[in-house]
Amino acid sequence: MHLSEITHPNQLHGLSIRQLQQIARQIRDKHLQTVAATGGHLGPGLGVVELTLGLYQTLDLDRDKVIWDVGHQAYPHKLITGRYNHFHTLRQKDGVAGYLKRCENKFDHFGAGHASTSISAGLGMALARDIKGENFKVAAIIGDGALTGGMALEAINHAGHLPNTNLLVVLNDNEMSISPNVGAIPRYLNKMRLSPPMQFIKDNLEEQVKQLPFVGESLTPELERIKEGMKRLAVPKVGAVFEELGFTYMGPVDGHNLEDLIATFKQAHKIPGPVLVHVATTKGKGYEIAEKDKVGYHAQSPFNLTTGKAIPSSTPKPPKYSKVFAHTLVKLAEQNPKIIGITAAMATGTCLDKLQAKLPKQYIDVGIAEQHAVTLAAGLAAEGMRPVADIYSTFLQRGYDQIIHDVCIQNLPVFFCLDRAGIVGDDGPTHQGMYDIAYMRCIPNMVMMAPKDEAELQRMTVTGVNYTKGPIAMRFPRGNGYGVPLMEEGWEPLEIGKGEILRNGDDVLMIGYGSMVNSTLQAAEILSEHGIEATVINARFCKPLDTELMFPLAREIKRVVTLEEGCLMGGFGSAVAEALLDADILVPIKRFGVPDVLVDHAKPDESKAELGLTSPQIAQRILKAFFSNQPSAVV
Repeated sequence: MHLSEITHPNQLHGLSIRQLQQIARQIRDKHLQTVAATGGHLGPGLGVVELTLGLYQTLDLDRDKVIWDVGHQAYPHKLITGRYNHFHTLRQKDGVAGYLKRCENKFDHFGAGHASTSISAGLGMALARDIKGENFKVAAIIGDGALTGGMALEAINHAGHLPNTNLLVVLNDNEMSISPNVGAIPRYLNKMRLSPPMQFIKDNLEEQVKQLPFVGESLTPELERIKEGMKRLAVPKVGAVFEELGFTYMGPVDGHNLEDLIATFKQAHKIPGPVLVHVATTKGKGYEIAEKDKVGYHAQSPFNLTTGKAIPSSTPKPPKYSKVFAHTLVKLAEQNPKIIGITAAMATGTCLDKLQAKLPKQYIDVGIAEQHAVTLAAGLAAEGMRPVADIYSTFLQRGYDQIIHDVCIQNLPVFFCLDRAGIVGDDGPTHQGMYDIAYMRCIPNMVMMAPKDEAELQRMTVTGVNYTKGPIAMRFPRGNGYGVPLMEEGWEPLEIGKGEILRNGDDVLMIGYGSMVNSTLQAAEILSEHGIEATVINARFCKPLDTELMFPLAREIKRVVTLEEGCLMGGFGSAVAEALLDADILVPIKRFGVPDVLVDHAKPDESKAELGLTSPQIAQRILKAFFSNQPSAVV
């Protein structure tokens, strides 16, 4: 059978080990060819090919539910659930999503973009099943890195107290999240994987048992239980932890041995109550380059399959915002030992690996644990340190309660750096940094700023590190800067709450925030071609607003436009509108930003065009809103 013929996972039923191995090779080939062409996540999916096939052969996917943690490891799942013929559209506009989406396929039982959610969702489905008197299996697949997230441990704690609720948790243990895992739990798992008694049992026990009379090639359920029991006796620590929490523990199982996987899953399905199967896998399995560089090949832009090297851009690009930020932070940290950079398992994505390499004592990786990261930063600040919590906008949402209670109420000087703010592109709705302006600006004591370019990012980094009156946040976009000149040192901090005028005009006041300032200037130039002259302000700060600068101009010009790369509801434009209204400045205002929609996966420019946020679209919308009756304005 060819992979292209599989449109339903139940077609795996009855296939031999050899046939499944052939399917596994085809999955890896398709996976590699597609990601090499489109870009996407590489190592996670390659590591779970056999796990997926082995589990799915033991389930009836017309009834049973599988919930994946972090959808980027589910590419093999997508390839055997009817998406083979469209897989070449991976992460492209209107194509196959890079994560799980309930609306995309009936076998995507629960959407997943962030980590540590699968056990909670799976337990909810299992409880619903029992309440309704139904009878189907629920399997939650979670990576070992996701166990550092408190939500996963909360779910394990709850499930373990429900001995009559059948739930299978499959622990995909590859010693990695994106970077190598940190913390006590991964260390325990690693001990178990590598312990000499466990290796001896894995290599010898089963073969020895098969030599006994009347046993032969297959183990009876009783002997399987004996084997599992002897494993737990040999290495009790980790197995005992899960057993004490109420789970029946099985493993570790070789995650690339289909025969062992199928036998283990079949046995696990027969055990009542919550069961955890520990599967040891290799991230990037089957592609030697990815196996050797598990961090670098977690995800890739389009690359050459033979060499593994990224396909170079036709023209050199300016440095990425993340790199400029990290470089600046390292320079500052060299001069100030109180600066501590904090990441939540995103060292390479945030470029804080540069700080780790240069000043390891001033670097902390907490794992996938954003709530802990925020309160850890609060504790550091309480003791006079200068914590810099560098977390993606979409992931910081997980620490919202801690931002309010542990940082802002206590007015502690934590510097939040929100990477990937705004439209992020191919990763889709779960990763768009749309909401940070709205969810941060409503909290007392918080200061918020966003740079117009990478040089201003340097100055804002200095501003954030030097600000000691309370919490301060800086948002900046994914991707490259504009190529403006950078400084190596001597950066001056900005005055809190002060913007700047970039262009003067009498017809319309345009106030841009952060990544939209450049588009604001471009739109102003287009308007000028139609005889409309705009004053353009780079707001710099969303909170506090520079009302001393904005109010007189708004009264004089009497037409106001705000521009932001974030949600309109509660965003920067709302802040300006509220301030004008409160000051009794009743002038027409037009807000540009992301309306009340979820922005799907696409290239950022494609998303902006769909949202009406390109510079020509902005200019045309302003002409229509304010100048449609003027002969000089061509709408």
